[in-house]
Amino acid sequence: MIKTIGVLGAGQMGSGIAQLFAQFNYDVILCDENEAQLFKAHTRIHANLERQALKGNIENSRINQIEKHIRTTRQLSELAAADFIVEAVSEQEQLKFELFAKLDTIIRPEVILASNTSSISITRIASVTKRPERVIGMHFMNPAPVMELVELIRGQATSEGTFTTTQAVAEALGKQTAVSQDYPGFIVNRILIPMINEAIFALFEGVATAEDIDKGIKLGTNQPMGPLALADLIGLDTVLAIAGVLYSGFKDPKYRPCPLLVRMVNAGQLGKKSGQGFYRYEKAG
Repeated sequence: MIKTIGVLGAGQMGSGIAQLFAQFNYDVILCDENEAQLFKAHTRIHANLERQALKGNIENSRINQIEKHIRTTRQLSELAAADFIVEAVSEQEQLKFELFAKLDTIIRPEVILASNTSSISITRIASVTKRPERVIGMHFMNPAPVMELVELIRGQATSEGTFTTTQAVAEALGKQTAVSQDYPGFIVNRILIPMINEAIFALFEGVATAEDIDKGIKLGTNQPMGPLALADLIGLDTVLAIAGVLYSGFKDPKYRPCPLLVRMVNAGQLGKKSGQGFYRYEKAG
């Protein structure tokens, strides 16, 4: 039985995933080597829960109870107590390879290793472990506690048992699942990132202002936010990393990252988390 969830990575996605599991009464071990990141995660989770209570989505009295389900650690070895692992570190292939190889030696043989990657090959990640049949993609949308979809990605060796267990875990969190085979970008980002990249090209080429590009797509296609504002929310470094995976994986020039996107990332203009992207923000604490 799955009772304890290990979440590796305490950034925006990792903290959201930890909060989500805790809201459904799972015990969560949230692991990150960076102490400051763990502190930020605690602050972010508390603020998110207070926001949900104000909206009437949860009882105010539950906030403390939910937070008690989450314990934090800097020690990867403490994930040995987990019954199911979700990796949510940054979208860097080599980093994921190193962590999965380490996790493989720490956790019990029957434990499933799920990656929250939004674009990197599950088959390649699984290949660094001795349990490729127990490795799967479990891509939560941002913010994880709110968005309804979880994208499930089967690697070449992912077993049926691993898939059905992971799907059941997602559904126990009140999520709907969409299933993708293991190709660059999977479903969501194969479609979403080229749209965002094209919006950046439109800005780069002077077609319209950022505000008008976002207004056109938001109102013209009934989307909740424009592509440039969405890129800022995702993080321009993450958008560039996924665009790079698509471009490298398909060898098709239509996936070429816009030079403006590259320049902004090089300048540290990463969107909401840095305080400056296509729009200005109060810098995240």
